[in-house]
Amino acid sequence: MSGHSKWSTIKHQKGAADQARAKVFARLARQIEVAARAGGGDIEANATLRTMVQKAREASMPKDNIDRAIKRGTGEIEGVSYESINYEGYGPHGVAIYVETLSDNRNRTGAEIRSTFTKAGGSLAEPGAVAWQFDRLGMIEVSKISTDEDELMETALELGARDIKDGGDNYEVITDATELFAIKNALVQAGVEVGSADLTMIPNTTVEITDPDHAKSVVKIIEALDAHDDVQNVFANCEISAELLESLAQ
Repeated sequence: MSGHSKWSTIKHQKGAADQARAKVFARLARQIEVAARAGGGDIEANATLRTMVQKAREASMPKDNIDRAIKRGTGEIEGVSYESINYEGYGPHGVAIYVETLSDNRNRTGAEIRSTFTKAGGSLAEPGAVAWQFDRLGMIEVSKISTDEDELMETALELGARDIKDGGDNYEVITDATELFAIKNALVQAGVEVGSADLTMIPNTTVEITDPDHAKSVVKIIEALDAHDDVQNVFANCEISAELLESLAQ
C-alpha cells in the first residue's frame, strides 16, 4: 500500500457500495473542467483534457456528463471555478500523507481537511513537510492474466520505463511523469493489454505497518480523507501487505 494502489484494488473488489459511481463521476467532472479551463476544450490539442476524458470513458461516465464538464470549463455554460490545492500531513504511526484536492473555496476545504486529519488521529503539516518524501511518476497497470512478467519487464524497460512492480492482481509499470502516455501507447502497440494509466505520487521511503490495529488506524484516516468531496487523490508512504489489507476489507 505504498501510495494507494493496493487499497484501491481491494476497495474495487468489494463493489460499488464502497465508492458510489456518482462520486467517481463528480471527481472526474471536476478534473475535466479544470483541464478544459486551463488548456481549452479541444481534446486533440489539450493533452491533459484528453487524459481526463479517457479516464472518464474508462469509468463508463456518460458522454453527456463529459461534454457538460468540458463546456463548464470553457465557459460555454455556467460553472464553478476550481483551484488545485495540495495538503500535506501525518497519519498515525508516522505515516506521511499527501492529499490532492480541487476546491471552489480554499478556506472551507483547508479547515475541513485539517479537521479530518485531527479527528482520525493525524495532523496537518506545513507545505513541503511531506512532499519531498514522494516522487511524481507515471503508473500503468497491466493485468497479470494477460502478460508474462519477464516479457513485460523486457518490453517496458526497452521503451524507457523505470521499473516494474507487483501490484497484486496487476503489474505496475513505473515511468517518468513526462513519458507516461508515450510508454502506454507504445505498450499497446506492442500488443500488451494495458489497464489504467495515471500520474501518481510514489514514496521514496516507506513505513511498514504489520500490526492489524495500526493498519486499521492508518486505513481509517486515508478513507476519511478520500471521502471528502474536494479530494481527488490521497497518497501515503505506508507499506501494508495485501493480505492484511484484505483482512481489513472483510
